[in-house]
Amino acid sequence: MTLAPVAVATDAHAVSGSVCLSALPSEAADTLDLIASDGPFPYSQDGVVFQNREHVLPSEYYGYYHEYTVVTPGSPTRGARRIVTGQNYQEDYYTGDHYATFYLVDQSC
Repeated sequence: MTLAPVAVATDAHAVSGSVCLSALPSEAADTLDLIASDGPFPYSQDGVVFQNREHVLPSEYYGYYHEYTVVTPGSPTRGARRIVTGQNYQEDYYTGDHYATFYLVDQSC
């Protein structure tokens, strides 16, 4: 899936802008619903601290970000799709390429 950002990133990090929730795979909305209801999650790794080793997201303290799997139908593994949440309200990032690029999810569209 190719995403076109709907806004330009405002910092020097590799966040590629924002994307409407409705433009993401439906499984991304399912993952956000699970996060809002505190699970249960399909994988034991869901909810672990995202360490931002790639320094793609803005630098924050350890534990600020957590990652969750966006299920990829037909994949025998977790696949490459994730939602990474920050501590701020609706600070949810989507990556479909295993952390190479991120889009801030705009849940209002």
